Amino acid sequence: MADTQTAANQNVPAPSRAMNVDAARADVIAMCAKHKATISTIEDLMSGGTRVVLMNGTDAAVIRKAFGKKVIAGEVVRTRWVRNG
Repeated sequence: MADTQTAANQNVPAPSRAMNVDAARADVIAMCAKHKATISTIEDLMSGGTRVVLMNGTDAAVIRKAFGKKVIAGEVVRTRWVRNG
């Protein structure tokens, strides 16, 4: 699926499905459940907070608005991913 959508014959970037939030994982999961937003993946951030990727841009926009100022705008330190097997 492309990361752009056509609006008035122009390519407009789709909203990001990923965000970093200054909140505990359990709080992010609860907020997503409250708004019926489906999580694609979630991880704790080493720098504090939680990174969450929603299944679609619409859900991400709802959750971004719900968390408001708790959405982290700058860079974060993520947990190193290790492949099992």
